[in-house]
Amino acid sequence: MGALRWLVVGLGNPGPAYAGTRHNAGAMTCQRLAEHTGGRLRGHRRAHAEVAETRLQTQPLIIAVPRSYMNESGGPVAALLAYYRVDLSHLIVCHDELDLPLGEVRLKHGGSDAGHNGLRSIRAALGSGEFLRCRVGIGRPLTGDPARYVLAPFPPPAQPALSAALDRAVTALETLMIDGLSQAQQRFHGRSQVEA
Repeated sequence: MGALRWLVVGLGNPGPAYAGTRHNAGAMTCQRLAEHTGGRLRGHRRAHAEVAETRLQTQPLIIAVPRSYMNESGGPVAALLAYYRVDLSHLIVCHDELDLPLGEVRLKHGGSDAGHNGLRSIRAALGSGEFLRCRVGIGRPLTGDPARYVLAPFPPPAQPALSAALDRAVTALETLMIDGLSQAQQRFHGRSQVEA
């Protein structure tokens, strides 16, 4: 896919109180991706985000986790796109997905926000929803308020499934950036999933 720079953004809420919550699955994915590529997330001087500048094979790669709350993700993403001069076609947003079971990862281009405040904020800031997405399944609660569910931490029994899901998401992201969306979807969609 050439040597154009990629920007991969992981959505979540800042601070230790939110670090292990389901809503931070996107941020966790980017933290794992940074570790895997030898990058180190640190504060950025122009954007309100933690950023790692690294490479994936021959391709320049920017990995970012906004320091803003989820519903204000658009500002940091727009600032990073402008600062690094990344084309919208090379933006990948990683986020939690209620409508996928824990352990499932799906890649897509564009689409609706489906009630996700982080995606809504990014669409508003960019004036477009035509970016790539890595959806990390967190499962939907059988009962209770989904808003409270996403802000709760993953319970201890789910930790192995979460770790496997993050590893799968990292490999899916790398495949997407190296081989393209179609090949990544063929490889990762419909695979047997980890049981929570």
